[in-house]
Amino acid sequence: MRTITNVSAALAMMIGTVSSVFAASGAREDNSGIFVWIFLGFCALIIAAQLLPALLLMLGFAKGIKKETEHEEAAH
Repeated sequence: MRTITNVSAALAMMIGTVSSVFAASGAREDNSGIFVWIFLGFCALIIAAQLLPALLLMLGFAKGIKKETEHEEAAH
């Protein structure tokens, strides 16, 4: 019986110390206007436009290395 009292007292102290956490609503208010979202979309478009040529360049390198190794194997 005494352990239940100790556990409940410890639980009450712990809940009392974290009650300020429950005061926060957790919802973040977003005051970004349409121009902010247009700017962020434009930034994403620039990043996507930079990734496409980089990907094609890496695929070209991979194809070139593969052809080079096949050519060397055929020569031996």
